[in-house]
Amino acid sequence: MLSTRSTEIVRATLPAVGGAIGEIAPLFYEKLFAAHPGLLRDLFNRGNQASGTQQQALAGAIAAFATALVEHPETRPDAMLSRIAHKHVSLGISPDQYPVVRRHLFEAIAEVLGDAVTEEVAAAWDEVYWLMANALIALEARLYEQAGTAAGDVFRPYRVTGRLAETAEVTTYLVQPLDGGPLPASRPGQYVSVQVQLADGARQIRQYSLSGRPDDALQFSVKRVTGEPDGEVSHHLHDRLAVGDTLMVSAPAGDVALADGDAPVLLASAGIGCTPMTGMLSHLAATGSRRRVISVHADRSEASHAFRADLLQLTEKLPDAVAHVWYEEPEGAWPADRTGYADLSRIDIPAGTTAYLCGPLPFLRSVRAQLLDAGVAASGIHYEVFGPDLWLGQDG
Repeated sequence: MLSTRSTEIVRATLPAVGGAIGEIAPLFYEKLFAAHPGLLRDLFNRGNQASGTQQQALAGAIAAFATALVEHPETRPDAMLSRIAHKHVSLGISPDQYPVVRRHLFEAIAEVLGDAVTEEVAAAWDEVYWLMANALIALEARLYEQAGTAAGDVFRPYRVTGRLAETAEVTTYLVQPLDGGPLPASRPGQYVSVQVQLADGARQIRQYSLSGRPDDALQFSVKRVTGEPDGEVSHHLHDRLAVGDTLMVSAPAGDVALADGDAPVLLASAGIGCTPMTGMLSHLAATGSRRRVISVHADRSEASHAFRADLLQLTEKLPDAVAHVWYEEPEGAWPADRTGYADLSRIDIPAGTTAYLCGPLPFLRSVRAQLLDAGVAASGIHYEVFGPDLWLGQDG
């Protein structure tokens, strides 16, 4: 809990800090990478830095945490902290990195806000930082313990044992521990981090959802990312990673995982967001679940729809499951009411449904609103987003 005096100061200065956080975050990263260039080369996603999305995510998280401290002092934003902690553990973040971040962040705050950052103001925001940092360090310690690894030591060498083209843009990889040891425990819906060495020597890391549950391997799927800039890791994996190669893979992580129970479940995805949903559906089918399962997927066309056959086959294996699919550009005969964007208004969604969402942010916002309109409790709607979470801390 934030001290009374610091609460007053943070409340008074939050508009100024919040208003300037868009300047503070990029300056912080500039200072951090100037002092520690290896972090950009081997830890942070260079594509997200170039696009600015990582800066936006950091700014949103800091502002949301500070706002929560002053508006709801008796509670802690655990959902937001859990999301960040899982991502940190998947990257191998360790406690000794938090003082480094603090130093460069506060240098950026002081430079942007100037004389407004008095000793008293700096002390109050220092309290905010360490409340957040120490909460994350504690959460991450528990996650490392559950994974059976030391803090920061999450990567193991794996051998690629299978490669399958799902679509022209999506490839699935099967990997097994190089030492022949057991696979790490995972929950349906989680992801792994993959580290590759690129042509310039950088060791870049990306997260990919576990897209199935083979007995003797981890399975993840990668979409080739094209745009400004192209996805350097996805292109490397598609163009260079072959069966027999070795790959560094982290222990599974992720706070959006299918919960046990008998309640109805709705799995909604768009595009490559189908990967964690396929993992969840595979688990339900493999365990003989009798839950009511509703799958909703939206895609550009049949050709771009990865795991299309899996969706149909897994749905047929479940005794009480149904799949609804929308295509923006159908390639053949296709119902008019399933053309365009996903529309849940005519789907019968049972009371007590728990929903899991994955896809682009506009899709997540649209589907969440439709689920709320259908009577699904906000607490029962969980989402996963690839890349920096620009929804973090927002009401949606």
